Amino acid sequence: MEKFLVRTNKPTNAPPAAKKLRKYDEAYLQFGFTVTAELRPQCVVCAEVLANDSMKPCKLKRHLETKHAGIKNKPVEYFKRKLDGLHQQQATISVHSTVSKQCLEASYVVAKRIGKLGKPHTIAETLILPAAQDMCRIMIGDSAAAKLGARATEFVKKSPYYALQLDESTDVAGQAQLLTYVRYLRDKVIEEDVLFCRPLQSHTTGEAIFNVLDIFIRENGLAWDRCVGLCTDGAQAMTGHERGLAARVQQVAPLVKWTHCMVHREALAAKKMPVLFDSVLNQSVKIINLIKSRPLNSRLFGVLCQEMGSGHEQLLLHTEVRWLSRGRVLQRLYELREEVKWFLTEIKSDLAKHLDDTMWLASLSYLVDIFDRLNGLNLSLQGRETHILLLADKVQAFTQKLDLWHGRISRGNCDMFPCLTDFITDAGASHDFSSLFQSASEHLSAMRKQFATYFKEDYRSFAWVRDPFVCTANELSIDLQEQLIELKSDSRLKELFSSCPLSSFWAALMQEYPELCDVALKILLPFASTYLCEAGFSKMTALKTKHRNRAQIEDDLRLCLSNIEPRIEDLCKAKQAQVSH
Repeated sequence: MEKFLVRTNKPTNAPPAAKKLRKYDEAYLQFGFTVTAELRPQCVVCAEVLANDSMKPCKLKRHLETKHAGIKNKPVEYFKRKLDGLHQQQATISVHSTVSKQCLEASYVVAKRIGKLGKPHTIAETLILPAAQDMCRIMIGDSAAAKLGARATEFVKKSPYYALQLDESTDVAGQAQLLTYVRYLRDKVIEEDVLFCRPLQSHTTGEAIFNVLDIFIRENGLAWDRCVGLCTDGAQAMTGHERGLAARVQQVAPLVKWTHCMVHREALAAKKMPVLFDSVLNQSVKIINLIKSRPLNSRLFGVLCQEMGSGHEQLLLHTEVRWLSRGRVLQRLYELREEVKWFLTEIKSDLAKHLDDTMWLASLSYLVDIFDRLNGLNLSLQGRETHILLLADKVQAFTQKLDLWHGRISRGNCDMFPCLTDFITDAGASHDFSSLFQSASEHLSAMRKQFATYFKEDYRSFAWVRDPFVCTANELSIDLQEQLIELKSDSRLKELFSSCPLSSFWAALMQEYPELCDVALKILLPFASTYLCEAGFSKMTALKTKHRNRAQIEDDLRLCLSNIEPRIEDLCKAKQAQVSH
């Protein structure tokens, strides 16, 4: 017995073997003690762990007689039962600790899913948790059911440059919300992500918008001198020369270049029309509103379409603020023109006379065609990961098509407009459409001038950025031209250029050609449209409904729009897992 009671003068942190611990337990149980893995005595009655130097039998005996005098004469079997109870208690605490950590992690994972789907936060307690308990109880058992109960700024700081895209909109509660996206360089790839969504407390002036933006930039340690691009719409608050947002940002960010959203510019350039087509559009809207805005008329028209075997059963409402609205509305009206004529005649509406007018229908068919072309351009300007050179090429191609269409329709040829061509063919040679061709020619000519007004920039000097292996760059300095020649001569880089996006190609060469890439990235990094903000506002409308009009949605919106995965492990480390009582 004595050899087990001798205290070593060299305590070690390494846990002894299980067999050795059992020998210690056999020796010390007569005093009501066990030995921990760190060679420290622990009372099996009160679970108190004593210091390492308390291993001496006299000290253990004194603890038993002073702390637990009523059981000092109990046999060893009594202390063995106490030891078994202590082991079971420790195992239970360990299990509960593990379950609590798992519950904490699970709560973050579920919260992430709820945020990405834009659902109310209370859905976790009212639906998800009860459903998970039911599934676990049925599939696994009651024991399993009982267990259920990084931000973009960090990457922007490391980027040599960044660009901003922002827009303002009003939510369902009448609160003005400022949504901002950022584009930056991360691991040789250009990334874009939502930066923040903050309410504008009072006015929506350029000064108020700049103050919110400036406070966020400074609070998060971002540098204005690395901002190279700012993309907004053409509102006065954004574009004012003195008090507008762009002017104020340029005062603190010397490298920034303001870009008017190219999608908005396209919509503005296509807005004006000759009197003939403008009147046809207005009358079409009146016809649609007569049917769609009255529930009874809408139902009756749907029944009529079903009986006539139409391809559609309803018209579409015209919404001025939606980019693609006019084209889709007019196309649906043109496709259902016979059904609409029957319905308007039945309800004795004066608008039915337009659908008997051949020239009016021919004008409608032209509007369907031209707005279909405009919608195609509009869609090509939307999307993620676009840059100013790509969108400028698309606009230039469309303006050249306008010149082509203008020349052909001036000569009486309309084969580029299929709906108009089919209508004229069906109408026969007895009708004279020369006045329509003249109006269409004037429309196309005026639109060409409008596009030239709204898209004045000339990006031909940046042709070497589009394709450095074909184009020259005489406007560059001699050092940059030499770097461009070296780049052209590298066949390995030519393979890289053909296999990756343009922005990724230049971002990958930052270390090898820093000065040349610096110029290229300042062209490619800025946003060319506010498409991301418009898409974000659509998600905001889904998140903030009349039932959740007081919700602060910035964090929810970030989960819905951001591609950055939250670091749940770090979040769990920052929280104390709580065991349920």
